[in-house]
Amino acid sequence: MPTLNAPVDVEDVRRRVDALLAEHIAEQRPVLACLGVDSAVLADAVAEMLSGGKRLRAAFCYWSWRAHGGRPDSPLAGAVLRVGAALELFQAAALFHDDVMDDSDTRRGHRTAHRTFEALHQRSGWTGDSRRFGEAAAILLGDLALVASDAEFNRALAEFPAEVGPVARRIFDRMRTEVTVGQYLDMLAQVLPWGMDPVADEARAREVIRAKSARYSVEHPLGLGAALAGADADTLASSSAFGLPLGEAFQLRDDLLGVFGDPATTGKPAGDDLREGKRTVLVARAMAAGDEAQRALLRERLGIRDLADDDVATVAAAIAATGAPDEVETLIAELSSRAFTALAAATLDEPGAEMLARLGHAAIDRRA
Repeated sequence: MPTLNAPVDVEDVRRRVDALLAEHIAEQRPVLACLGVDSAVLADAVAEMLSGGKRLRAAFCYWSWRAHGGRPDSPLAGAVLRVGAALELFQAAALFHDDVMDDSDTRRGHRTAHRTFEALHQRSGWTGDSRRFGEAAAILLGDLALVASDAEFNRALAEFPAEVGPVARRIFDRMRTEVTVGQYLDMLAQVLPWGMDPVADEARAREVIRAKSARYSVEHPLGLGAALAGADADTLASSSAFGLPLGEAFQLRDDLLGVFGDPATTGKPAGDDLREGKRTVLVARAMAAGDEAQRALLRERLGIRDLADDDVATVAAAIAATGAPDEVETLIAELSSRAFTALAAATLDEPGAEMLARLGHAAIDRRA
């Protein structure tokens, strides 16, 4: 099975997007330095967040542009990659904020930004609450990344024909609105009664997946690439027919890895999703299929922040015993089939179509 690296690295997509992100950080350092010597740590934190990641969104955008007629030797290729960099900056903004809301300790194998700044406050012996300082710093870092994302997107759009800009801007703005609302819906799901109606629980979990992850991870990057190539409304709809189910399958894979993934591969401790009490399709299926003892165990232990490793293993084993992971695998397969059927039916240029297929397969078959 192809790895995610292959389509990201073909035509130097990853390297060129990384170079644009490094260029952005380099441009920001003197701007921040002029505002105060203590601001250098902000550029360092954004650079660290940008240093990880698969460049998935940038790759979907670029290869969609290629599949809809974009040429690698076109002067617009660099602008498309800059849109990819804007997507990666938006991803960074979402992660800074998401880590605060989830109270996460690690991200991609490193301490999260709010924990890093909390520790800085403690080491420095500053006054006030270290935890609140760390969370406030991370929120501001997310805001900085969001401002940067918009700036890079505008800079890229300036290179395209005038008729392209409004269509791409609508997709970009809708994406950002959906993720913000999706974050709220996710937060709301965490506090609503859980386990009383598994069907409603799953419907809510899938609503969150679509708004918070599936659309901005796959569907909208694909739509942006197509729009930048001048695609019409029907063509944009066909890219959504591929992107939305694939994006949902991608997040369902993430939910499985959040419980059963190898920490050495995923970059976060095993069972973090269980400690955070994430209301996922996986847990909803386990609640629906489990016996009373299994449901009671899940209600009792999901969301306990200091849940011991042995208890995490017990909860994971209980979920596995319900057969829920197999059901989620089946759902992933169904969504993937729908996505790749839509991709095959679309009239796309090569090698873009092949690369989108390879990228899609790697995204759902990944182990991290």
